[in-house]
This record gives sequence, C-alpha cells and structure tokens, in this order.
Amino acid sequence: MKATKTLLKMARDWQWYVLLAPAIIYFAIFSYGPMYGVQIAFKDFRASRGIWGSSWVGFTQFERFFNSYYFWDLIRNTMVISLYGLIVGFPLPIILALCINELKNGRFKSTVQTVTYAPHFISTVVFCGMIIAFLRPSTGVINNIIMLFGGKKTAFLSDPIAFPSIYVWSDVWQNVGWGSIIYLATLSGIDIALYEAATIDGASRFQRMKYINIPLLIPIIVTLLILNSGRVLSVGYEKTLLLQNNLNLKTSEVISTFVYKSGLLQAQYSFSAAVGLFNSVINIIILFLVNKISRTVSENSLW
Repeated sequence: MKATKTLLKMARDWQWYVLLAPAIIYFAIFSYGPMYGVQIAFKDFRASRGIWGSSWVGFTQFERFFNSYYFWDLIRNTMVISLYGLIVGFPLPIILALCINELKNGRFKSTVQTVTYAPHFISTVVFCGMIIAFLRPSTGVINNIIMLFGGKKTAFLSDPIAFPSIYVWSDVWQNVGWGSIIYLATLSGIDIALYEAATIDGASRFQRMKYINIPLLIPIIVTLLILNSGRVLSVGYEKTLLLQNNLNLKTSEVISTFVYKSGLLQAQYSFSAAVGLFNSVINIIILFLVNKISRTVSENSLW
C-alpha cells in the first residue's frame, strides 16, 4: 500500500524527478561507480589479472601501512595542517562577512568583496607559483620587506617548521573571501525590522552584531563546522605537492601526497588504495562523531 502511494506521488511530481535525474546519474557514475574498485585495497592487485583475477590478501596492505615507520609522521603532518587550517581558516570568513555586512558605502563594499573573492579563481598551479615567487630568498617581495626593516633573508620553503604556516595562511588568502559568501547570504536575509527595533532600544552596532547577526549565523556555522571536521585528514595533494621539496619533506608529506606517490608514481595500487580507504573511513567516523556531539549539546546537526 505504501509502495503504491509512493509511486503515485512520484508520478504526480515527475517533473521534479526529471530535474533531479542528472545529479543522481552524475553521482552514480562518478562517485558510487568507482567504489567498485575499492576492493583492490584487500587484494594483491595486478593489472594483467584485473580486479577479479587478483588474489585476496585481506588486511595485509593495511597492516603494512600501520606498521611502517612513516605512519605516525603522515598522521601528524596531516593533522597539524588540517587542524591549523580549521582553527585559523574557519572563523576568518565569518569575521569578514560580519565586517562586510556593516559597510554602508555600496561601491566600497563591492570593491572589498571583489578583492577578497578574486584569489579563489586563480588556479592552484599559478597560485603556488606566486607563493614561490613571493618567498624566493633572493628576489621575493616578502624577503625584500624583511630586509627593509633590518631583518635577514630566509628561505621559507626550505624550512620544515614554516611549511604548515605557509600552506594555511596562503589558503586563507585564497579562500577567505569565497568562504564568506554563504554567511553574507544569510546576513542579507535577516529581517531589517530586527535592526530597527534594536536601534530604537539603543543597541550599538557591535551589540546588533552580537545579539542579532551571530545568533542567526549559528546554524550555518555549526553545519559547516561539522562538514569541515569530516575532512580533517583530507589535505589536498595538489597544493602540497607543488610547494613540497626535499628540504621541507619532514612536515609537508601528508597522506594525500603519499597516496599519489605510492599509487601513481610507484604503481603500488593496492597499497595506495588501502591508505586512501583508511583515510576516508577515519574522516567518516570523525564526521559522525562530531555530528552526534553537536546534536547532543545543541539543536543543530546534519541529521
């Protein structure tokens, strides 16, 4: 009976399902379809034999990774960059959105938005090239400024300690404006009557921001925080690889770059698949854990 009602409802609203179909097909082909190949993480994969023809080895690839000398180094480097980026990069778009929302001059407001959004549209390769040029010891603008104030030139990209800061703060520069868009969209939807009532009651601009803007942003903030926490072990390999060199490898080698090197460069397909699967499973566990904590301590959660 329930199945019949569901089919009748789908037939009645078929236009909506037609619009939804391209998205479903896309994810089915490019996201869920490739999951078939995850099984090679439990096999000794040989391309000549194919996935089905390769022999099962169980958790051998995982044990090899867990017992390797570089396991904890990879976890530490990935966690340091991810948590550093979350602590620094997550609140800054909120602060920027609150500041832009308070601007009254329309032209100046549009200029600030354009300037902060623009770096997001620079390709990763070009952006990393800019960072390398800016930080070059001999001609880089950063070292020239340091010399101007009496300091000494430093090879920042050759310093392992400096790499996490370079990665995180350059990422902030590139994405802080883009990340503020969703908060600005929420702020633009706030009823103007709330501001008028607060002004009549004598609330200052800071008080209006504290008691109106921030509370209404909380659901969006919590949702994005949960989603970001689910990517704690997912530091992108493109930017890391482009900024990486033999001198900063101690802190720049993360799980994603290790998977790239072991899988594509060294052709260790089963091993790299096992490492990638481990990374995904941990991210999913963290996502569910943070979502449960959020649902317990507040009314906001993903589900």
